[in-house]
Amino acid sequence: MGDEKEVWPKRIFVNNVDSYSSQYIAKFLSTCVAGALSSDADADEDVTLAPSRDEQTLNDETFQTSPTRDELFRHLLECDVVVYNISENATEEQIEEATWVITALHAEMKSFMSQKMFILVSTVMTWALTKPPDLDNSDVLLTDEDYRRKRPHPSFKNHSNLEKLVLKLGRTKRSKLTSYVVASGLQYGKGENLFHYFFKASWSMLIPNVPVFGPGTNYIPMIHVYDLGGVIHNIIDLKPKSRYILAVDDSKNTFQDIVKMISSALGLGKIQEMLKEEVMLMKALKPEELEYLSINLRLEPALLKDTFNLRWTSEAGMIENMDRIIEEYKDSRQLLPIRIFLTGPPAVGKSTVAEKLCKHYQVHHIQLKEVIEEKITHLELILKGGDPEYDNEEVAAVAKDELQTIRENMENNAGRLADHLVFRILQNKLNSKPCRNQGFILDGFPKTYEQAKLIFSEEHMESDHLKPKAPVYNKNITPEHVFVLEASDDFLMERARGLQQRVAEKLRYTQDEFVPRLSRYRQVRATEETLLHYFEELEIHPEHIEVNTDDPEYAHVVKKITGLVGIPKNYGLSPEEQEQEDRRLEEERQQRLALEAAEKKSQDEATLAELTARCEEWHRNVSEVKRQEYEFLEAHSLPLRNYLMKYVMPSLTEAMVDCCKAKPEDPVDFLAEHLLRNNSQD
Repeated sequence: MGDEKEVWPKRIFVNNVDSYSSQYIAKFLSTCVAGALSSDADADEDVTLAPSRDEQTLNDETFQTSPTRDELFRHLLECDVVVYNISENATEEQIEEATWVITALHAEMKSFMSQKMFILVSTVMTWALTKPPDLDNSDVLLTDEDYRRKRPHPSFKNHSNLEKLVLKLGRTKRSKLTSYVVASGLQYGKGENLFHYFFKASWSMLIPNVPVFGPGTNYIPMIHVYDLGGVIHNIIDLKPKSRYILAVDDSKNTFQDIVKMISSALGLGKIQEMLKEEVMLMKALKPEELEYLSINLRLEPALLKDTFNLRWTSEAGMIENMDRIIEEYKDSRQLLPIRIFLTGPPAVGKSTVAEKLCKHYQVHHIQLKEVIEEKITHLELILKGGDPEYDNEEVAAVAKDELQTIRENMENNAGRLADHLVFRILQNKLNSKPCRNQGFILDGFPKTYEQAKLIFSEEHMESDHLKPKAPVYNKNITPEHVFVLEASDDFLMERARGLQQRVAEKLRYTQDEFVPRLSRYRQVRATEETLLHYFEELEIHPEHIEVNTDDPEYAHVVKKITGLVGIPKNYGLSPEEQEQEDRRLEEERQQRLALEAAEKKSQDEATLAELTARCEEWHRNVSEVKRQEYEFLEAHSLPLRNYLMKYVMPSLTEAMVDCCKAKPEDPVDFLAEHLLRNNSQD
């Protein structure tokens, strides 16, 4: 037991892990095993990461904001390896920070308890103006050993100075601080960064030609971002004698070759040469990104080939591994096509729902009639020479034969196209790059089990015993989600009758056409093998959604579908489209607020008018009650008044007159005696 070598897990600091490059380097290193590449491969050591200053976790301590230099340096001392990445769009502050870190570590190295390593990940832009070793022989390439005579791009002199400082401070004898410089090629892979614009432009196909500034003949040294992580892993484990390492793959591709391949693999395959100034006006790329893409170097990573044990992700380069790079790109950015099939009886609202879903998911609306018309128009355009991409005799001859076949078939079938031609046209459309990239909403077709089988199934196996138990189908064009819109016949006929005559004739929803169509749909649904049975066999289970008069805008239907399908899986709106959408939403908000204010004012006025009317009515009622009470009292007081005037008032008046004359001390007693005396006399 005493002879066994004690091993400890490596602790690695990687700066700026919120950036593309450092993020994937950190992810790669987190999956590595320290010592796996060296002779001590039995050591099962975990690589621990210390992320960037902006948000880093060290010993379970999280910095949500940038720590002070004292705090940062204290945690750096806890790490075995410090990786500072300035390979992509590094700011002056980041370069200055890296300079401070290597200087501070060098000054403190005497107090180190164990050996530490500093790795600076720089860029081949520090080689940008380096002349080839043999100007007369272009096949002689620059290698790692030529680093002493490298000449940087004017914008990368600070990078070059930092490289020199790192190499200088690492040369101290018996030093506890080992330093390396990695000159990284332009990085690609995963979600893409520098080349992202070209991937996005090709994937979205919003512009017909992907721009290439200048002639595009410059050679761009590149490396997959995971391979760059592999280079760092090798340095940590193998500790090579050479302190300067070129990290580039074996590709020797020009800028034009790279963009052409991206465009061909993801988009229409068209590129356009543009001036750098034109590209800057497009705001497609930043000035510093244009500097990177202007590099023209052919480098040979001799050290990687001779010394390193690198498990390459993309040794041959982007072009040779384009299929894999595209899968990484789509997976990292979750650019997954959404394929939906809507079916249901005529007039149920499939096209209305499809349009709303297409707008929500930004996918393509596939209607059979429009697809056939689009195909015919495209063939006619080729014959007229209107499409430069197909401007050759062979393609024109094929287009002519195909167009003639379609026209003859339609003439012989009363304007309808034979099923086998329809299926082929639809399959080509669903297999097109736009549908493969973004997805589609298939509107109302196919209608039967056999049609669905002929469209979506793979070609039949040559021998029956090789046929798989499960149905084989083309997953690239088969819908992932099937929705059946259901409605009663009364609802459907009422909706068809509510259409304008012109619209009804166009959709074949007139009374004479609609009823037979609805009847045929019900008959097809009643057969033993229906369209829905085909999807059930593929384990794509249709969802039934009821449509009724309570949802005229199909809001409930769309909400249910989007809830089942999930969120959009694409880029969403461009900045210009987002600005326009924000402007539209703001206008709608202002209109809504104005409408609400007008409605509130109208309601307030109506309420005030109602209160005023009620108040006036109450006053009128009060006046009427008083009048009626007065008349009632008048009517009831008249007999009493007459009685008093006849029998009471004469005697009482005489008594009061005498009382006034006599002026007795007790007038009341006088009046009583006077009335009593007179009454006795009477």
